Amino acid sequence: MFAPVYLDWNATTPLDPVVREAMLPWLGRRFGNASSRHEYGRQARAAIDEARARVAAAVGAHPTEVVLTGGGSEANNLFIKGAAARMRPGVIALSAIEHPCVREPAQQLRRQGWALREIAVDGQGRIDEADWQAALATRPALVSVMLANNETGVVQDIATLGAQARSAGAWMHTDAVQALGKIAVDFRALGVHALTLSAHKIGGPIGAGALVLDKRVELAPLIAGGGQERGLRSGTENVAAIVGFGVACELAIARRAEEAVRLAALRDELEAALSAIGGVTVFSAAVERLPNTVFFAVDGIDGETLVAKLDRAGFACASGSACSSANPDPSHTLLAMGVPAAMARGAVRVSLGRDTTAEDLLRFRQCLAGTLAQLKNLTAMAVSTT
Repeated sequence: MFAPVYLDWNATTPLDPVVREAMLPWLGRRFGNASSRHEYGRQARAAIDEARARVAAAVGAHPTEVVLTGGGSEANNLFIKGAAARMRPGVIALSAIEHPCVREPAQQLRRQGWALREIAVDGQGRIDEADWQAALATRPALVSVMLANNETGVVQDIATLGAQARSAGAWMHTDAVQALGKIAVDFRALGVHALTLSAHKIGGPIGAGALVLDKRVELAPLIAGGGQERGLRSGTENVAAIVGFGVACELAIARRAEEAVRLAALRDELEAALSAIGGVTVFSAAVERLPNTVFFAVDGIDGETLVAKLDRAGFACASGSACSSANPDPSHTLLAMGVPAAMARGAVRVSLGRDTTAEDLLRFRQCLAGTLAQLKNLTAMAVSTT
């Protein structure tokens, strides 16, 4: 009997054992409040400072530019709502493939008098150049384009987009949650005003993240009261999670180059096998993507049904974004790419990670081929009896 195989690393990752060991003292004998002035508090403050420096180093930022948050969703909301609160309502532009934690706060701004401008993407999921220029012509105050998409894995040219957004007078933000640890992420080189990170995507704990923020950008806090994080994120710090985040960042950067090569080879082998099955479409295969992500659909096969059958066989993958799993509608990312709704409903995402092996993917391919044959036979039988 084989152990279950986890193929949903873009949704979350297991806590790295090294990270766990670093966190353990802060879940027991070390328990000080970092705002306290006694030795317990000073130890906690020092641990937070060290973790902040590690997060900053992972993206080429200065520690004073790192605002620690409770996760990526909070960081995205902090930038969008916090920046908007310091401005008069204007235009906010964001790509049509953003994560819900960017789309939803933008929709809230629209209800408060802001104009929302979605930027189209092409059939591969890249920003459409003509529509991008048209969006900049509206003189947006805020722009948000994710560095790497959580479903397709497509990587955007944020350095170019960031420079152009700056020239248009906009504050430029990028959600880099999926990118960190998989591709190079450099705050300075990207040329953005703000960048979002999350710990649990890189072997860190759930409940820790960061907004890396240009000091010239003024934000209104989402949470007020204690004055922590320069007044941008009040509340007693979760020292254990922050320490884990810092260690996870350091590990992710140290391992990134070697892991990217290994995972890309596994991804390419899997995609070649998928293409050989017939009737399989691999999305965004012609452009730069994260090395660990495969997003595909099979003609006539429902994605949710396929994912459920694979799960029962011991393979955990996804039918799209984990944060959208409760939504029965087709992937908004695929619809924005012009994929027909029927095909989008069949989409399945396989995302690889540090524990994924070639043997795991061989077993997955064998299981997938058998499951698809079974589903196609059932579909053929159903058609023949009608």
